[in-house]
Amino acid sequence: MPNRLADETSPYLLQHAENPVDWYPWSAQAFRVAREAGKPVLLSIGYSACHWCHVMAHESFEDDTTAALMNELYVNIKVDREERPDIDKIYQTAHQLLTQRGGGWPLTMFLDPATQHPFFGGTYFPNTARHGLPAFADLLQSVANYFHDRPADVAAQGEKLVEIFARLDPSPAVDGVTIDDAPFKQARATFARTFDKDYGGFGSAPKFPHPTTVDRLLRDWRKTANEPDPDLEALFMASLTLARMSDGGIYDHLGGGFCRYSVDRYWQIPHFEKMLYDNGPLLALYAQAWLATGEERFRQTADETADWMQTDMRAANGGFYSSRDADSEGVEGKFYVWRPEQVRKLLTAEQFELFSQRFGLDQPANFEGEWHLCAHQGIEDLAEAHARSGEEINASIAASRQILLDERAKRVAPARDDKQLTAWNALAIRGFAVAGRALGRSDLVDQASLAVDFIREHVYVDGRLLATYKDGRARFAAYLDDYAFLIDAILELLQARWNSTHLTFATELADVLLEHFEDRDAGGFWFTADDHEALMHRPKPYADESVPSGNGIAASVLQRLGYLLGETRYLDAAERCLRAAWPAIAEYPHGHVSLLNALEEYLQPPEIIIIRGASEEVTEWRDSLAKIYAPNRLVFAIAGAAPGLPGALAERRQIDGKTVAYCCKGHHCGLPATSWKSLASQIRGI
Repeated sequence: MPNRLADETSPYLLQHAENPVDWYPWSAQAFRVAREAGKPVLLSIGYSACHWCHVMAHESFEDDTTAALMNELYVNIKVDREERPDIDKIYQTAHQLLTQRGGGWPLTMFLDPATQHPFFGGTYFPNTARHGLPAFADLLQSVANYFHDRPADVAAQGEKLVEIFARLDPSPAVDGVTIDDAPFKQARATFARTFDKDYGGFGSAPKFPHPTTVDRLLRDWRKTANEPDPDLEALFMASLTLARMSDGGIYDHLGGGFCRYSVDRYWQIPHFEKMLYDNGPLLALYAQAWLATGEERFRQTADETADWMQTDMRAANGGFYSSRDADSEGVEGKFYVWRPEQVRKLLTAEQFELFSQRFGLDQPANFEGEWHLCAHQGIEDLAEAHARSGEEINASIAASRQILLDERAKRVAPARDDKQLTAWNALAIRGFAVAGRALGRSDLVDQASLAVDFIREHVYVDGRLLATYKDGRARFAAYLDDYAFLIDAILELLQARWNSTHLTFATELADVLLEHFEDRDAGGFWFTADDHEALMHRPKPYADESVPSGNGIAASVLQRLGYLLGETRYLDAAERCLRAAWPAIAEYPHGHVSLLNALEEYLQPPEIIIIRGASEEVTEWRDSLAKIYAPNRLVFAIAGAAPGLPGALAERRQIDGKTVAYCCKGHHCGLPATSWKSLASQIRGI
């Protein structure tokens, strides 16, 4: 019989809807039942693409004996961390405080039902004692005994956790503090110290893409590019990391797109799940890296990643799905790996020789006795070795890749999480808008525009965003990331294609940020709105995690929107955020890169170019500017007839029927430029 999860929309929760565990979704009802029964709450948090979540489910949650023990001793709550990041953030932090170890998924926490305070926790627990971990069934009994035998200790520990949470909250901004550029040098030094000079990336295995860090390095280089001593090391660190990632197994060499992380230093073997929130930022980053360097491999990677996202992750309604699982047929990576004899049967002898040398099929097996494709020999090296042109090698490799991709499509694909998350869709929209401009691909801009319209039509209700959409149902009050990321995406899309309706949408979202999320007393933005469900803690996160910091993106977009419209409310809120976050930025700048980007444009306002005129000419000028890597420049091409522009935009009018450009920096604009030559003379870097 299905349990209470059967009515949920989350694919992760639905995976557990037929467990013998009497699961509840997170709800007041679950805690009320636990209080009335005098039972502790077992909270299990995971997500559908999580490998170890599946392992624990198979070992314990699908086991009748273990499930019976869970039902006897606990009220059991299952949470999808992607739908409820508010809950996940709280209990991940609590886990770290209780265990003095980092968390992860599955997260297993035991709560006092009267307060929601945790008193014990961990991550994965096996069904039998191994790897230094107790058997889950034994743990269930011990924790339940502790809860009933030592209620005073349970309550005291919960109260102590609440006190520690309060101390973790950022201190109020100090009046008169001087904000300067010192954190940029500190962050740059940290990146250099932790950089892997051989294989790119930062630190040792496991290695994550960290697109915010690579983006920061590209910005560091660009900021010094016209100086006598440009920061070429920053460019090298960024370029090597991107090259090694696109050559490695973290990248899908047949279908395109990136996996979550690499388990090794070499980017060779990934954790095979594919997440929308990784691929959106990486799409933008590779497109920008192509502009910055002219490296064709970066353009190809961006093109292929965009194609995969359009083919595999796009919904019919215009939005994007969330992820692809790591497992297929219960085995991690099975969908992606090959054996040389399989490939040999599919290709001609000549194709196989080139393909095997290119992707390592002539090397020892690299993944549990099979071969996961990684680029081993470059196209130029193969061309030289085989006395062929690079074009011929590329053509052969491309044909072989398509043959293998078609064959792979016959396999059982990893499960797709088809819920649509607002924040992750925003990251994808931004990636498509940036790549569409950089690569000159109008189809990507079309897709970005459709996705914004999907959000406006389906998850924007009564002037507020909702966080998730599936099967016609939009649910859960949206979070800081949903608003900040979406404003950022719209500002990028407006640079690719002007749409006054989208600008209005962005300003509406910004107004909600100020009304419902901002801490007007201390500065910065809470992760949840002022009318959100009350939980044991209301975080105000400043650090970048697997996605950029919502506070960093909020400060950045409010500044940009404020300068674009001449709206001081937005500029003041951004400054309050930066001042509130300043102690964290100054102490750990490398962990607050999104805030560093906002700080950069606070200290030196972005360059904003408004082009007004006939549609064809404004598009030509815009597209010419789009060929230049200028991360602190915004370009908006607005047809002269566009009606009802708000704020300062209304003053940037067409003059005497001619195309005209206004080049502004901060509160100051140069003289109107009525020719491309005069515009070019005003712009930095041309």
